[in-house]
Amino acid sequence: MANFVGFKWFTELLKNPATVKDIGNVMKNTLGMSGIGILTSWMPMAFAIFLCEIKNLKFRRFVQTFTTVPNFISWVLVYSIATCIFSTDGFLSSILVNLGIWSEGHNLLMNGSHTWLKMWLWGTWKGIGWSAIIYIAGISGIDQQLYEAATVDGAGRFQRMWHITVPGLIPTFCVLLLMSIANVLSNGMDQYLVFKNATNATSIRVLDLYVYELGIGQGSIPLTTVVSMLKSVISVTLLFLANGASKLIRGESIV
Repeated sequence: MANFVGFKWFTELLKNPATVKDIGNVMKNTLGMSGIGILTSWMPMAFAIFLCEIKNLKFRRFVQTFTTVPNFISWVLVYSIATCIFSTDGFLSSILVNLGIWSEGHNLLMNGSHTWLKMWLWGTWKGIGWSAIIYIAGISGIDQQLYEAATVDGAGRFQRMWHITVPGLIPTFCVLLLMSIANVLSNGMDQYLVFKNATNATSIRVLDLYVYELGIGQGSIPLTTVVSMLKSVISVTLLFLANGASKLIRGESIV
């Protein structure tokens, strides 16, 4: 017990003004990007609904495969693709220079503006097809007699989607939404690590990337342990708060 330091490293986070400033900026980026993800968490459900409305099975399977494959591509390869398209000598710059719109190529990746939106777009492109799979499974479980009865009653395609498909997927959506709220501090690290550069370093640093830089880059293992522990406590707390809100509003909970 002679080496027990108690809450030394917890209080160490608040002693250094530079560290406090960094954590404030990191939390702003983390909550901002997670907030965008939560606000747009309905998009995989909408994508799945419209995908299932495609009557041509071959085209539907092509679209589903085309949107699911990016999930299995590593972020390093995604950044390589982005470099080939958006770098100074990339595909987009070459076209615009040849058309006379630009006098010279521009590296669009070396731009610190709208970083949150860019990261959300890359994440959506990579994961929307994979995220839609669970909703597609949910749609297949809806009783088809409901659609037949609605058709007999004169309901159109969009009316059937709105009054049958969407209500049938709401329970699944709520469960995934609760999990997203609980993981609001877990943005991941790979995406932000590969896209980070000198121009966007301030706006792209999220909590997981900050922990990586603090532990691996600076060798401050105790501080990274403290941040990770606090992150776990906050995540569990948010889960129970969101679960309580769901039980209060919908009368159902997942815990």
